[in-house]
Amino acid sequence: DKMFPALGFGARLPNGVVSHEFYLNGSPDNPYCSTINGVLNAYLTSINSVQLSAPTNFAPIINHVARFAAASHQNPGSSYCVLLMLTDGVISDMAMTKEAIVNASHLPLSIIIVGIGNANFEAMDVLDADDVPLSSRGKIAARDIVQFVPFSKFLVNGVVSTSSSVALAKEVLAEIPDQVLSYMRMNNVRPNPPPTNTSGPNPPPTNTSECQ
Repeated sequence: DKMFPALGFGARLPNGVVSHEFYLNGSPDNPYCSTINGVLNAYLTSINSVQLSAPTNFAPIINHVARFAAASHQNPGSSYCVLLMLTDGVISDMAMTKEAIVNASHLPLSIIIVGIGNANFEAMDVLDADDVPLSSRGKIAARDIVQFVPFSKFLVNGVVSTSSSVALAKEVLAEIPDQVLSYMRMNNVRPNPPPTNTSGPNPPPTNTSECQ
């Protein structure tokens, strides 16, 4: 339906409250934006009306989207959620974020974190869990659902070139196919069979071109 929930975190709202979970479109109860252009417009409006503020807490947003994924999990294979988080700050709630990710690791959810700027993003490698499985309170994540990408890696003389933008998109999405497959296999979801052609074999193509 091309409707996308878009949330912000780590900002002082116009009412003076620092929030770690608010809707970019300004609505108090509806996070959805129509099309990607709607998301971009909501972001531009929001960034001009709020003041970025520490701390940088990830857990509230992850838990919010995990509730969407939990609803989809009631019918495995019906849909899959991808959370894209853009951050320019060092994570402040590491323990709570690890717990949120571990608790969501059995759900149809992938989390992509893009680090923007020169902050120390070393902690993100722990969340990425490519080498050591993520754990929290003695519980190990059911699967790896996080991909961290440093935006600065793709800057050429301070800007994103055409070729580096392609490389950025490739790395951002690199782990999604395997993460989707791991969820489907974990829940014994099999691909739908190919559609049956009830009209018989297609006739051979006819060349209708003419030489002038």
